[in-house]
Amino acid sequence: MGSHRRLAPSGFDRGSTAAVGLLSVAAALLGAVPAAAAPHDDRRAEVDRLHTEAEQATEAYNKADARTDALREEVSTAQDSIARQQQRVNTMRDALGSLAGAQYRSGGIDPSLALLLSAGPDDYLDRASVLDRITTRQAGELRELQQAMRDLAQDRAEAARKLTELEKGRKAVAAHKKTVERKLAKARALLAALPDDERAAYGRGSRSGREDLTALAGAAAPASGRAAAAFAAARSALGKPYVWGANGPSGFDCSGLTQWSYAQAGVGIPRTSQAQSGAGRRVSLAEARPGDLVAYRDDASHIGMYAGNGQVIHAPYPGAPVRYDPVGMMPISSITRV
Repeated sequence: MGSHRRLAPSGFDRGSTAAVGLLSVAAALLGAVPAAAAPHDDRRAEVDRLHTEAEQATEAYNKADARTDALREEVSTAQDSIARQQQRVNTMRDALGSLAGAQYRSGGIDPSLALLLSAGPDDYLDRASVLDRITTRQAGELRELQQAMRDLAQDRAEAARKLTELEKGRKAVAAHKKTVERKLAKARALLAALPDDERAAYGRGSRSGREDLTALAGAAAPASGRAAAAFAAARSALGKPYVWGANGPSGFDCSGLTQWSYAQAGVGIPRTSQAQSGAGRRVSLAEARPGDLVAYRDDASHIGMYAGNGQVIHAPYPGAPVRYDPVGMMPISSITRV
């Protein structure tokens, strides 16, 4: 604790001064004030820590899930390509089989006899040369297709390996998510034990129903039509619950809300808050307009949408609905205009 300012004794009689001295000593000995404040501070600190953990876990989950989906598409594309290549190989094999049969049948005749049976030596040599060129070309094409098949098979095996690893990673993140959810339940219980005024101060309450914020009269206009449409979509989600890993329309996590909002405007942005913070042009807080994305903390593990008048719309944390909050509620890492 910091040093306390000492009160001057003027204006107090000796009895009062003595009483104050005794009370100060008693407080110091019993630790009454620190004992009352410390548990509340500890609870708030634990809730803050768990909310941060929860968002970081959610972001990791979303990133792994998005990468897994991308790999699934790559594997599917590779399998389709391999199937097409296999069909081409089969066609080539059929053609080469027919050609091999003709060669065999022709090769069964002694070359000297074939020469005699031909219309002339030049005729024989011309046919032999053509046959040789055809054979060389067909064999080259087959080798090329076989190499392509090997390459695609290796790509498919590598993609499948990565997919397996990502599935394991996603499951690990999901398990961590459950652990954090249990911690959050404990944190909510601790928060509920705080005095009403401290609990209200911490939670800040959902302000989505306040008339002075729902309209945001006088706020700067969005920077573009798509930003206006995304902002309107975000406002329509006010009051919807925070849901782990969800991107609407019935529930959202922080980056799920912003992704869904821009999707309603016909604009695709990445799934995670870290990726969203790099999905456009950076602007300063003074330049912020409704629809701009506001990322928080050094790791950009939380994100919201600027709403004007120094407010953001965001999905705060489990147990808190989509709502307005002050733009400076946490350290800002970046503001991005999509």
